Amino acid sequence: MRMELEQIEKNKQEFLQIARENIKREGIDNLLAWLESSDFFECPASAKFHSAEAGGLCFHSLNVYKRLLKLATDEWGEENINLESITISALFHDVCKCYFYKTEMRNVKENGEWVQKPYYAVDDQLPYGHGEKSVYMVNGYLRLTREEALAINWHMGGFDKRVIGGDMQISSAYYKYPLCTLLHIADIMATYLDEVRPN
Repeated sequence: MRMELEQIEKNKQEFLQIARENIKREGIDNLLAWLESSDFFECPASAKFHSAEAGGLCFHSLNVYKRLLKLATDEWGEENINLESITISALFHDVCKCYFYKTEMRNVKENGEWVQKPYYAVDDQLPYGHGEKSVYMVNGYLRLTREEALAINWHMGGFDKRVIGGDMQISSAYYKYPLCTLLHIADIMATYLDEVRPN
């Protein structure tokens, strides 16, 4: 099932409204203007896994925001959460996927006939990593706190290529900054519980 253009636009407006209401930090207007000029609201969240469709990245970011807000509220109580940090960490954790995918064609056999079908291929315009790339990109527009930067940096958890390679700094980040742990959990929940993997 593919997301309709109307739903893509609705998600975009919801994203922008949440960001504008919850984030008062200097630079947010420039960051949102850049996102609107980029492919952020139209690109997929992945090439073939969760939300691998047009508009998937914005949809995924909204799902992570909703999951993180609930987790943080349950963990700390509504009166103790930092809504601005939660919003920044969730909505912008995957901005590294801007200008990351391109549509190509491949041959697929359907009903015994070969037909050309579009698919997403990776074409990374800024090969800087994943979480660390999002931190770099967001910090170009607004200043992240240390906890926000670390949460975004390590949101992939055990799927992070650095962790797979043996880097264990993630453990220290998760112990020292609870937002790091909660963002990772919210990302996993959104990916596997709220989003559909295409056939």
